[in-house]
Amino acid sequence: MGKPLFYEILEKPATSCVIGICSAIWFYIQKSNIGYSHVGMSYETAMEGHHWRIITSAFSHISVLHLVFNMSALWSLGVVEQLGHIGLGVEYYLHYTLVLVLLSGMLVVAMYHILIQKFKLEYFRRVTAVGYSCVVFGWMTILSVKQPSSKLNLFGFLSLPISFAPFESLIFTSIIVPQASFLGHLSGIIVGYAVGWGLIHGMNNYWAVTLLGWTVVVFVFSLKKSATFDLNFLEIEPVTDPSLPSVRFLAAGNGRTLQMSTLADTGANLV
Repeated sequence: MGKPLFYEILEKPATSCVIGICSAIWFYIQKSNIGYSHVGMSYETAMEGHHWRIITSAFSHISVLHLVFNMSALWSLGVVEQLGHIGLGVEYYLHYTLVLVLLSGMLVVAMYHILIQKFKLEYFRRVTAVGYSCVVFGWMTILSVKQPSSKLNLFGFLSLPISFAPFESLIFTSIIVPQASFLGHLSGIIVGYAVGWGLIHGMNNYWAVTLLGWTVVVFVFSLKKSATFDLNFLEIEPVTDPSLPSVRFLAAGNGRTLQMSTLADTGANLV
């Protein structure tokens, strides 16, 4: 008989929090009738300065099946939090989840850039990606390097050897879900191997907090610059040195109102 769910949640606190966040965002998206074009990431929006979409696209899911598949795989991968004795654990999980979210998103944009500029495949200019699969595939890959004897359990009945799970899942999702983003999943695998093989290493609490801080700064100011949401409480004004901005808070109604912009409805890739 397995452990009660409550105890498993306590053993996987970070994974449980991520699942809760993704589920809450999915519920909000459904309740507010938000389309994938408002939260997803595409090459065009990235070039327009919508850098905040790297974060929103990762944690957003449009369909319940997409959410359930990703969260089921993520729950199984939460075993990483229990492997502190081999150098993993909760802190490692949090540190490199941040790395996976940021680097896999940027790598997807870089792949789109090469396909568009080098190979003239204009189709990828407007492809919009949403979903947490980049991170899921990244953790599959890291676990396959660090703990190759592990198993990946999906939906409670499908068990895959973790050593083959990244590429098995890549092929499986590409066949079963034609909308699945092959490039998005592949980017997660590439970043996962870079972390697992030690090419990306040295993350600690200091660097994680620093990276998170800069991520928040870029997120907020790119959101304001893109004029997607009303952030009239935040205003940048020149100081003595025009090259250095300062931030001040304005009373309600005194700031510039930013208008909501929407994207043309384009094809979505689930990641």
